[in-house]
Amino acid sequence: MRILKTIAAVLTLPILLIVLWWIATIDSTNPFVPRPGRLVEDFVTVWLGPLLVEQVLPSLARLGIGLGSAIVAGIALGVLIGSNRIVSKILGPVLEFIRAVPPPVLLPVLMMLMGIGDGPKVFLIALGCVWPILLNTVDGVRSVDGVLSDTTRTYAIHGWDRLRFFVLPAALPRIMTGIRLALPISIILMVVSEMYAISGGGLGSQIIYFQRTFQNGPMWAGILVLGLLGVVMALLFRWIERWMLAWYYGQREAEYSDR
Repeated sequence: MRILKTIAAVLTLPILLIVLWWIATIDSTNPFVPRPGRLVEDFVTVWLGPLLVEQVLPSLARLGIGLGSAIVAGIALGVLIGSNRIVSKILGPVLEFIRAVPPPVLLPVLMMLMGIGDGPKVFLIALGCVWPILLNTVDGVRSVDGVLSDTTRTYAIHGWDRLRFFVLPAALPRIMTGIRLALPISIILMVVSEMYAISGGGLGSQIIYFQRTFQNGPMWAGILVLGLLGVVMALLFRWIERWMLAWYYGQREAEYSDR
């Protein structure tokens, strides 16, 4: 029963919006606003065909590599900066300078340096996604429990053991928050990089192609693909987060039950 209530709560608003959309477009002759039925038809016939392999999967591969690189780099740098004040002072100004530059602005420069292949697109996604992960990791490492930190030193737990069994678990809730914030950024930068470098293919370039050739139905269906991609990524990440932070949510539920 609880699962059914959750599903109903999630689907109520989307279904209501689709119904209103269908009613508003019953007698519409506007070619720029497709009907829901036609949108679903274009989604199935256009995007679930050859374009799925030719355009969507390469985009997902670039997104996965860029986001994965950002996660690794963000956690590694975040732990280093959060654990060492000297490193933080040395790298702080440089990182703030790079952070202040919007990633899409760097795309033309990256294309001149790295060509028009997948390299600039992956690097752009990684560069834009690394900051929320990095900053949240730094905050998580610096906010570890002081008493537990002193206890690890008392018991001579140092180096890799301290990082693995104390620092990373303590900072993991904030790290997962940073990754959650990076998910929509990765989709945005994936689309922006592909729209700019149209010759490289991908979801973004295909949507632009449909828009410029006045194929409005497939264009809107491509936007639907992006929205569904965001929903799937969010649900998958929520499941992974609940699995990795089961101890954290269990602790919070126990604290709330004691109040």
